[in-house]
Amino acid sequence: MSDRRQDALDYHSSGRRGKIAVVPTKPASTQRDLSLAYSPGVAEPCREIAAHPEDVFRYTARGNLVAVVSNGTAVLGLGNIGPLAAKPVMEGKGVLFKRFADIDVFDLEVNSENADDVIRFCELLEPTVGGINLEDIGAPACFYIEEELKRRLDIPVFHDDQHGTAVISGAALLNALDVVGKRIEEIRVVFSGAGAAAIATAELYVSLGVRRGNILMTDSKGVIRADRDPSKLDPYKARFAQVTEARTLAEAMVGADLFVGLSVAGAVTREMVASMAERPIVFALANPDPEILPEEVLAVRPDALMATGRTDYPNQINNVLGFPFIFRGALDVRARAINDEMKMAACHALADLARMDVPESVERAYGGTRFRFGPEYLIPTPFDPRIMLWVAPAVARAAMETGVARVEVELDAYRHELERRLGRGREVMRDIMNRARRDPRRIVFPEGEHERVIRAAALAVAEGIAHPVLLGRPDRIAQKAAALGSSLEGVRVVDRLGDEEQLERYAQRLLARRWRKGMTLADARAEVRRSVPFGCMMVNEGEADGLLAGEDMYYPETIRPALQVVGTAPGVSHVAGLYIMVMENDLVFFADTTVNIDPDAETLAEIATLSAAFVRRLGLEPRVAMLSFSNFGSVRHPQADKVRRATELVKAREPGLEIDGEMQVEAAVDPAVRRAQYPHSTLSGAPNVLIFPTLDAANIAYKLMMKLAKVEAFGPILLGMAHPIHVLQRGSEAVDIANLTALAVVDAQERAERQR
Repeated sequence: MSDRRQDALDYHSSGRRGKIAVVPTKPASTQRDLSLAYSPGVAEPCREIAAHPEDVFRYTARGNLVAVVSNGTAVLGLGNIGPLAAKPVMEGKGVLFKRFADIDVFDLEVNSENADDVIRFCELLEPTVGGINLEDIGAPACFYIEEELKRRLDIPVFHDDQHGTAVISGAALLNALDVVGKRIEEIRVVFSGAGAAAIATAELYVSLGVRRGNILMTDSKGVIRADRDPSKLDPYKARFAQVTEARTLAEAMVGADLFVGLSVAGAVTREMVASMAERPIVFALANPDPEILPEEVLAVRPDALMATGRTDYPNQINNVLGFPFIFRGALDVRARAINDEMKMAACHALADLARMDVPESVERAYGGTRFRFGPEYLIPTPFDPRIMLWVAPAVARAAMETGVARVEVELDAYRHELERRLGRGREVMRDIMNRARRDPRRIVFPEGEHERVIRAAALAVAEGIAHPVLLGRPDRIAQKAAALGSSLEGVRVVDRLGDEEQLERYAQRLLARRWRKGMTLADARAEVRRSVPFGCMMVNEGEADGLLAGEDMYYPETIRPALQVVGTAPGVSHVAGLYIMVMENDLVFFADTTVNIDPDAETLAEIATLSAAFVRRLGLEPRVAMLSFSNFGSVRHPQADKVRRATELVKAREPGLEIDGEMQVEAAVDPAVRRAQYPHSTLSGAPNVLIFPTLDAANIAYKLMMKLAKVEAFGPILLGMAHPIHVLQRGSEAVDIANLTALAVVDAQERAERQR
């Protein structure tokens, strides 16, 4: 069994089985809660809905609930494997709905291949959900099922296998034509494949302006021609039967401007591509392997524009760019259907977004790749958080303009609501991991013999986020890894005491740094034999890009030698510790949580500026609240005075930074309180950076949040060091170490970029 296969099976079976669960959205911890959630209180919304059926959207989850329905007759590339085997895919669809658009899902697998059974099932289901996503249902039954449901039901119905590919590739087509300078009504198009996706895509292209007569579609029997036996041609394919001399795919592609592959790997040869028109467009969308690889296309036609369904090539045609956001817009206006105008709106919104400047945060997620509209950037990347803000409003607008919306929304206010749904906390955490994967760096772990460090190193390699370097005895590390079942493939193991020449070189370099601070050669030789100083010297000498330590050490045991060996960054006097507090829909940054016990005003100001700079590097705009027990001078005390003085220092040094204080927590985190009581505060909205006046306040606050509020804390992140040095929280789990490893890698990437 391959590692990838086992990883997939473990992913679906470990912990709680499957990938989705029902989570209560209201408290149910007291007798009063239960009396409201169920009997007798639940009778009140029941009465209201009975009297006013539209109130179901007010009192229940129906308006944010989609049914993903399949009978398992066309699952991925696996074919007709039945409803039970389809369930993992349907659960996965639910994950994507929730992850990208905050839409809840019931996955429903129907045990019937009879199209009328599926239709009747969905009819009976209508009162439960706000929309139905048909999935992995074979053609031609899928066409009939969708058409009938759209006719009979009063909620949105969308067969993603058909329309998802159509919408996304349509956006890419619009932009590709602009790049190559061709008119859509003049191009000749060839399809390889005549299934649900191909027919729906061809129909959408016709709506965009492609002439139906300019489309040649091929199936397993060759070109779909007008002279084919009508009894062997279903009515959906018949729409694209043409009078033509071409019989094979190769003949059809001669002189074609656009090829769209929705068939099988290897269906297209280099010779076929070579025969196409000037500046051809090739969409080879078969998964996991396209009809022809981009390098094969470019070998014979360097003037071609290329798109695939894969993540490892530019211009990925990925359905996740469409269906979550199409349903988001449809649900939010309570649409009765998803019509052609709504699909076209989504298509044009994606095309327009690709022409906009791409935020640095998106580029960093792809290893600093420069995304600029052109041959290799025709559509947005799947993880661009702006997609929902463009597509959902466009879909909602089209629904309102075409009369299928039950409610009207004000689009600017709607966009603000969508921003709140994005869950920026998870977006930033994912961004860090993705950025690390694009350019993994060498991260040294002085505690290389520790079991959790070994497991974290193996995890970092498996995730592709770093090249770990473990310090320790190689035989001991190998024994522990074997006992843990952790692979050391891709992990470098260094015996720090095994190379006397290296130790002496490090000692001499350290002495050169510290001899004016009382260090002797004997001191330096003793120091570099210790794990943390040795690891720090590796970073200083360019033999590693960053260091993580502290798994089995107290914080001062790590930070003191790091400061002595590596020191602070130029222009920085004090380092600081910061935690990212990851909440359900947002991030808040706490500082200083680990280093400065009772900072003076100057130190507090530096902590604030270091924290704000870190937040900016994550692609966020910092809003800093300087916390105290006093509100804007309400208490005269040295502790409050230093916070006020620190705020003034930061404002003078960085006038563009949004910061205010001193203020109590209530005024800081609740904009309504601040507006009512302190209307002259310069802080707009809720802050995302909280600077605490002392170490005990910050340390207590973040640990209380972790334990009582169940907020995930990411860190500690050490700010202000000359190189990427980060100190682990003692007793960190392997996954926490791997997460901080990703941050250390991103830190190293950014420093290298600034030095270029």
